[in-house]
Amino acid sequence: MKKLFLTVALAAAVAGVNAQDMNSKRGTPILPESGDWSIGFDAAPWLQYFGNLMSNSGNNSANAAYQQTQTIVGKMMKDENTAYRVKVRLGFGSNTFNNIIDQDGSTSNPPATVTDELKTSGMNITLGGGIQKYRGKGRLRGFYGAEAGIMLGSSKETYSYGNAFSTTNNSPTSTDWSSGQAVPATSRPTEWKAGSTFGFNLRGFIGAEYFFAPKMSIGAEYGWGLGLSSTGEGESTVEFWNGTGTTSQTGKTGKSSSFAVDVDNASGAIVLSLYF
Repeated sequence: MKKLFLTVALAAAVAGVNAQDMNSKRGTPILPESGDWSIGFDAAPWLQYFGNLMSNSGNNSANAAYQQTQTIVGKMMKDENTAYRVKVRLGFGSNTFNNIIDQDGSTSNPPATVTDELKTSGMNITLGGGIQKYRGKGRLRGFYGAEAGIMLGSSKETYSYGNAFSTTNNSPTSTDWSSGQAVPATSRPTEWKAGSTFGFNLRGFIGAEYFFAPKMSIGAEYGWGLGLSSTGEGESTVEFWNGTGTTSQTGKTGKSSSFAVDVDNASGAIVLSLYF
């Protein structure tokens, strides 16, 4: 870890030869200007990679908790000392899984086959915004601010089977979706719906950015605030043979909620930002 921080310090020193000049040798402004946009990245993997280049230990690392998974994080400079922060994720998706199994009662060689199918779908939405204020002069600038965000999520699974329940087949061969194996089933799932999830956070943050190249910075940030989430009741439906026909039964799944007021990145978030 010491070698990792020495590597970062060395890179900063080399980049800061002209630290007193707020333009590069080609005249490009070092600091972002009014109207510039930026995108941010978790810098920890980069620091780990370059740290390992300087050491044979192979385990240099740095902690980071900059953003939610699969969420775009950006800023827009209102002026040289103020930026608007934005977080966006609009996720919608579906998948289909097919499993080929033997048809019950088939007398052919090899046996005839049927298909069991699992379809999944889901939604994940994150929207957030805030304001960031800068302090200080030169390449090293402190910042502070506040932001808020919401998160919405849902998921669903539906199942269909090639071997049906019947008077002569009360336990048809079906896919056990947890293992992928075909087994005799006296009951089997046909649908599962998770309860809708809602989350909200309100946080303050403080940190610093060092501009090691024109409109490129590495920074560290701590945050503290309120976070809450709630997941409603879901539904789980199974089918089985009742002696005369196939019956479906639906039950409720549990709901959950959480609440916390705490530091949200106790080890600090290490951020690489690019302005354009």
